[in-house]
Amino acid sequence: MHQKGAASEGLPPIFRRKPVEELTEETEEGLSRSLGLWQLTAIGVGGIIGAGIFALAGAVANQTAGPAVLVSFLIAGLASAAAALSYAEFAGMIPKAGSAYTYGYAVLGELVGWFIGWDLLLEYTAIVAVVAIGISGYLGFLVGELGVNLPAWMLGAPGTGDGHVVDLFAMLLCLLIAYLLNRGIKTAARIEAIVVGLKVGVVLLVIAVGFFYVKAGNYSPFFPYGVGGTITGAATVFFAVFGYDALSTAAEESREARRHVPQAIIWSLVISMVLYVLATLVLTGMQNYRDIDPESGFSSAFAAAGLSGLASVVAVGAIIGILTVMFTYMLGVSRVWLSMSRDGLLPAWFANLHPVRRVPTRITWIVGTGSALLAGFLPIRRAAELTNIGILLAFVVVCIAVIVLRYRRPDAPRTFRLPGMPVVPALGALFSICLVTFLNPVTWLRFAAWFLLGIVIYALYGYRRSKLNSSPRHAGNDLG
Repeated sequence: MHQKGAASEGLPPIFRRKPVEELTEETEEGLSRSLGLWQLTAIGVGGIIGAGIFALAGAVANQTAGPAVLVSFLIAGLASAAAALSYAEFAGMIPKAGSAYTYGYAVLGELVGWFIGWDLLLEYTAIVAVVAIGISGYLGFLVGELGVNLPAWMLGAPGTGDGHVVDLFAMLLCLLIAYLLNRGIKTAARIEAIVVGLKVGVVLLVIAVGFFYVKAGNYSPFFPYGVGGTITGAATVFFAVFGYDALSTAAEESREARRHVPQAIIWSLVISMVLYVLATLVLTGMQNYRDIDPESGFSSAFAAAGLSGLASVVAVGAIIGILTVMFTYMLGVSRVWLSMSRDGLLPAWFANLHPVRRVPTRITWIVGTGSALLAGFLPIRRAAELTNIGILLAFVVVCIAVIVLRYRRPDAPRTFRLPGMPVVPALGALFSICLVTFLNPVTWLRFAAWFLLGIVIYALYGYRRSKLNSSPRHAGNDLG
């Protein structure tokens, strides 16, 4: 039963909340519901597995954690699992686009919702850029193996190599994904599912063949950079063990969102973590961590082992497979932006959908262009650090919100109930806060600048234009 007054009464308008009932009942004409369980799971796996294995695993092993990169992934996975269960409970209650933005808005208020939504616009866009850079590294390796010498100016961001001016491959990939997403969700999801199958096949091939080239001596020392380096590595690879959060933004395009989205979140994380653990174990066993190529780890490892043919196969698989990560996160950022625009916090102009394909064309092209610029001119490590702080803070909000809503509305219908309440979500929030403290101070400064810009935009536009601001029924709404 929806009640008014109570907790919201007397509080400033920035804490107004959008009722769960209204989120469930909203029926505005919009996105096409055409995704089933395995298509959703493919989107989740596509978002989780990719740059983490094919790009960041090598970089973190070489520069931050050594063989303990395995532990870095486990730490990140543990924190991620607690958050994943929180997302799953929310997804079973609120089958709407927007993910953490929508959940935060419904439970903790408009300012928190804005903060998380604005946050995710940058984080998801940056993730698309990171992945594009990772693919570009494998493209460069593959082209080199074919004996083609490309001009240095187009092979990387400034400062990443002699003569590098722009990462042209990375920029073009971002624009390609924007084009595919604008073809319609049903067509795009079908392509995603096929490519995810190919990607998982390549990862299994890497694990199976690489196992025979593992040398135990390469695991010693296991913690060459100390425990601190391992935890810093966990903070860096954290974005590689979530994808389910972007998956949850597709809830409004699922045929049975309340049932399928929670299942897809859990399945995608379980499948991905098993593959991550096995792959990192093989990578650091094949080569000493000092010799691992930070940009194309597995291809270089197989080439060093005399398996240049397989190295090329891995490079091709990486190029194809990592594209799915770009797909998932560009899908995610466009749906968060769409939700914010529909709520009046950003101009409604952005929420315009293609009349036939029912996709947010304007938003998608803007995101594609923005991610292309980041990918073209930022080194992969700087771009990766930019992604993690916001996602970790979003996880904190979701984990806290699921506790608050469970106690505020214990009677609300839930198709999935998070076990271990409130311990599990509390641990998820704690892990995420701890990981945030290990991020580079420069990352904090960039995040602070983006946050301040968001506050200005909210104060000048979103606060006044919010649909809740002009609706009497929300003057003092509460969730119970």
